[in-house]
Amino acid sequence: MAQVLEFKLPDLGEGLTEAEIVRWLVAVGDVVAIDQPVVEVETAKAMVEVPCPYGGVVTARYGEEGTELPVGAPLLTVAVGGTGAPEELAEAAPEAAPRAGGTAAETAASSEHSGNVLVGYGTAGPVARRRRVRHTNPAAAPVAAPAPVVAPVVAAAPAAVPAGQAGPVPVISPLVRKLARDRGIDLREVRGSGPEGLILRADVERVLAALDRPAAAPAPAPSPVVAPAAAGERIPLRGIRGAVADKLSRSRTEIPDATCWVDADATELMAARTAMNAAGGPKISLLALLARICAHALDRFPELNSTVDTAAREIVRLPSVHLGFAAQTPRGLVVPVVRDAGQRTAESLTAEFARLTEAARESTLTPADLTGGTFTLNNYGVFGVDGSTPIINHPEAAMLGVGRIIPKPWVHQGELAVRQVVQLSLTFDHRVCDGGTAGGFLRYVADCVEQPAVLLRTV
Repeated sequence: MAQVLEFKLPDLGEGLTEAEIVRWLVAVGDVVAIDQPVVEVETAKAMVEVPCPYGGVVTARYGEEGTELPVGAPLLTVAVGGTGAPEELAEAAPEAAPRAGGTAAETAASSEHSGNVLVGYGTAGPVARRRRVRHTNPAAAPVAAPAPVVAPVVAAAPAAVPAGQAGPVPVISPLVRKLARDRGIDLREVRGSGPEGLILRADVERVLAALDRPAAAPAPAPSPVVAPAAAGERIPLRGIRGAVADKLSRSRTEIPDATCWVDADATELMAARTAMNAAGGPKISLLALLARICAHALDRFPELNSTVDTAAREIVRLPSVHLGFAAQTPRGLVVPVVRDAGQRTAESLTAEFARLTEAARESTLTPADLTGGTFTLNNYGVFGVDGSTPIINHPEAAMLGVGRIIPKPWVHQGELAVRQVVQLSLTFDHRVCDGGTAGGFLRYVADCVEQPAVLLRTV
């Protein structure tokens, strides 16, 4: 006899509470192996593939592509442990599959699973047996998740629940509740467009848009010259874009930042890189050399490799340099992190920068790749600009900005010459240090750029 096991959206770590279904990798009726990726989801940190810890036949999928689900909501159900014939498991699936809303019988744990919850995040061990409470009154049962996409024998989902109905409000996302609460929206008056009348974020945003829309004014007389103004486009702040907006807003709110900058002659640094790459072996990137300089500077000025514990009113100096670097991708700005940058060689840094950059372009960065940074290196010179006053990557304390390196007139050894000049800027949290420390850090970085041999005195 086949068992039908429910696989829920796992805790993806780093405080994430929900994820958006981007693409289903399996369909109802497909046979899946243990730990086979079944769905691609986008969190506020990254795009990840979620593997199913069970092997068997998919009997139901919960949520369409584009749907946001909270952690712990059902993703799909799998029939396992039958006679082994996929056709028999698929036929038994509609009868055994749990229904949304918590009305299914208790789901037993299976030995045919790995315990893995996410690729690269280890094994959670066997799934514990859980009791499900039967609700004899369907109207009083809370909505646990969107209705599953099941085999064709299952009846279609009911129409959207009319607004103003009595009973529990069909909302599963805490973010939807918070959005409505912050804007004074009564969810009992909102018509849910999701399965079984589930109220989605789009439903609340639709109500907000209607409230913000100005009252219709009398139409002006037709004019052959002036065209009517087009309605503005509304783009939801969610996923990576939403996470970036939240982090930047928090940084501006909490951190009293200041910026200092200096021009530096990078001719010798560029010559050193050329000589290193001419010697054979793996090529060394300019970003790797700048990262080495940053690591040495942070060793001399540890105040900038720190964070502020606002609750305890303490500055926490961090023992290792985990260097973030800004990377522009088709999905927006991300900041991958190179672990233990201070312990790496220029060759190792080059390889790690290349790996993380490629993963960012392919949208395969994991949450672990995007968190834990202690200092950020921002090479905005690749955009053809000289300077910037960037926002600190909260909760870090500083960011080094590097502009484009271009030929400019420069006084070198007492004579005017054309040199490769770069503008360096340091944005820092004024709580962790004063201008003297920040200026000393930036001056040391500039000295290393102008005379790379300075680094030899610190080895």
